[in-house]
Amino acid sequence: MHARSTTINADPNRLDAGIADVRDDVMPAVSDMDGYVGLSMLCDRGTGRCIVTTAWRSEEAMAATRDAVLRMREQAAEQFGAPPPEVREWKIAAMHRLHPAGDESRARVTWSRVDPASTDRVLDVFRTDLVPRMDEMPGFCSLSLLLDRQTGDNSLTAVYADRRSMEASRQRATYIRDEFRRGLHMSATDVAEFDLVLHHLRVPELV
Repeated sequence: MHARSTTINADPNRLDAGIADVRDDVMPAVSDMDGYVGLSMLCDRGTGRCIVTTAWRSEEAMAATRDAVLRMREQAAEQFGAPPPEVREWKIAAMHRLHPAGDESRARVTWSRVDPASTDRVLDVFRTDLVPRMDEMPGFCSLSLLLDRQTGDNSLTAVYADRRSMEASRQRATYIRDEFRRGLHMSATDVAEFDLVLHHLRVPELV
């Protein structure tokens, strides 16, 4: 499976209008496209940073939608009062879901880079070490890994039941994340926390 992430740097005062556009216009439109699997949306209400992710059954299905979603992306940026968004395409390398997300759920996203030759090792450690340790976290819901095999760029998203659970996990999650990176010689590029405002990403278990 594959995913397209669209990062929008919105005017914080126009977040509600942008969220409504994605929920009421973008999501129904893409749900009718061949190969569509689901959509999620993360928002940082303080900074206006939002990430809309759509999942697709194959790279070919995702590629076939590029032109069709272009106008929707432009319209969403207008609603958000945002400059042109950043768009990335990924392989959904792994997905683990212990509990379904809810309306109060929060997410922590970690972006890193690794030697592309080491991506298979990253997946092995994700399955055998990272998933069991995250399952022990109170309030943990799911963990997903998006990967660009050509560049080694990756995006790791951990979802928690609510803000309290995510905040309580921060110290332990940081330790686990740093250990994960050191063992795989990954370079960190960014970490951010978000509200999970739309949670319709129907990707099945991939571990």
